[in-house]
Amino acid sequence: MAVSEREWMKAAEVCDIVGVPAYVLRSWEAEFPQLGRAEEGGSARLYGPDDVELVRRIRTLVFDEGLTLAGVRRQLDSPQGPVAPRRMPAWDDDTRQRLRAVRDGLRELLERLDSREVPELELVPPPPRRKARTRRTSGSTPPAAQR
Repeated sequence: MAVSEREWMKAAEVCDIVGVPAYVLRSWEAEFPQLGRAEEGGSARLYGPDDVELVRRIRTLVFDEGLTLAGVRRQLDSPQGPVAPRRMPAWDDDTRQRLRAVRDGLRELLERLDSREVPELELVPPPPRRKARTRRTSGSTPPAAQR
């Protein structure tokens, strides 16, 4: 949906344009104070075309790229522009070899389960539990005699 021709819009209109629920937009307002403009007298917050683009950018970073709101804030506040996402460090050969061994073992186990080589297991209910007995220490009196 394109941005409305009107200069200022209400939250419901922005939510429809960008495709986020109202509660999400409200939470983003708390995280990004530059978002929207609060009118005096307690009337509804209004959003301009720049705000709609900012909400779109936040939505893309959160929902499509998987960033947290802190990560979005870093992206938006960065003077160099968008910050490249952090990459996981490369694994050494020993770690790769161990992961391959685990993967191969899991595949072998899956093949065994699929081939029905595993005998059917008979489910046996556990024996009934007995009520625990309490031991009396010498010199103690039974509960009825304590009165």
